Amino acid sequence: MDWLERARAAEQLPEWDVAIALVSAHAECFSDDPDMHDNHLWHMDLLARAERVAELTERALTDSHARRRLNRSLRERGMEAALRDRAEDGDRGALYVLVRLMCETGRVQEAQKAVQDIGPDDQYAHQIVARDCRP
Repeated sequence: MDWLERARAAEQLPEWDVAIALVSAHAECFSDDPDMHDNHLWHMDLLARAERVAELTERALTDSHARRRLNRSLRERGMEAALRDRAEDGDRGALYVLVRLMCETGRVQEAQKAVQDIGPDDQYAHQIVARDCRP
């Protein structure tokens, strides 16, 4: 059984430590090798599914894939306050995820206020509200 088969088996069990160790050894962000890049994305997904938020948060400081996966994970886990904190700290992706969440749950005024408070000059955030928010 090669590393890939072992990693997939560990993921199914789920034996997160084993799967993460195997995949991370064959992962590289923005690699010229598409398999290494795909493995990097898989690695970020495994971290999120293993609920290793602290590790993902640390990686998110320098890794855009970790940042996106972290924001998605926070949303999936209902951690709206953490998304807001990240957005207020300058993570535009977190702002967009937060605003979409508010729009999808019918909180139009909250979404508008979040954009005004956090990113008043962010045209994309304004577009999300205009396009996705339904009163």
